[in-house]
Amino acid sequence: MSDAAVPAPTHPTLEADIAAALGTRSIVLVGMMGAGKSTIGRRVAARLKLPFTDADTEIEAAADMTIPEIFESKGEPYFRDGEARVIARILGNGPVVLATGGGAFMREETRNRIRDRAISIWLKADSDIIMRRVRRRADRPLLHTPDPEATVNRLLSEREPVYRTADLTIASRDVPHDRIVDECLEALHAHLCGARPADEPPSDGLNATS
Repeated sequence: MSDAAVPAPTHPTLEADIAAALGTRSIVLVGMMGAGKSTIGRRVAARLKLPFTDADTEIEAAADMTIPEIFESKGEPYFRDGEARVIARILGNGPVVLATGGGAFMREETRNRIRDRAISIWLKADSDIIMRRVRRRADRPLLHTPDPEATVNRLLSEREPVYRTADLTIASRDVPHDRIVDECLEALHAHLCGARPADEPPSDGLNATS
């Protein structure tokens, strides 16, 4: 069997521990456009046997418009209000793994709701990674500027201090997706259950939750 055909490794005890410790809380991925929130989120959800939801997809469904159309016809404040409502609805129906848009975590109301009802993971990507991933896409209205790279750098400088308040930080970089997923799960386990090797049998004691 080729390497490409080998399924992603699973650690049933680690994954079951995380799901049990989460209870009704969700996992919310935050960070810049192009950080891989949807791609990683889907894989984390599959490993934890939780539903996956992309906030931008839900916003488009609720508005019956694409996000670029919402920005163009209604403006960014209208979009942000709708985004906050959609995220509140999704988190009220957890647990799920939720990928959010790059600006969602900047809203204090949304950050507070995520803190109360979820564990947040910042997928941290540098500007070079972001530009390589998004420069050819037309669905990023905030990059419809004469100098998209300068826009990305400005957004990073504005947003990173807020992203840093997330519960966990994982570096998004050009490595296999399953490596990032493993790092997310290991960080979640350490945060929720206390660190231990993934292949070590659980102790007889109850896992503590935060």
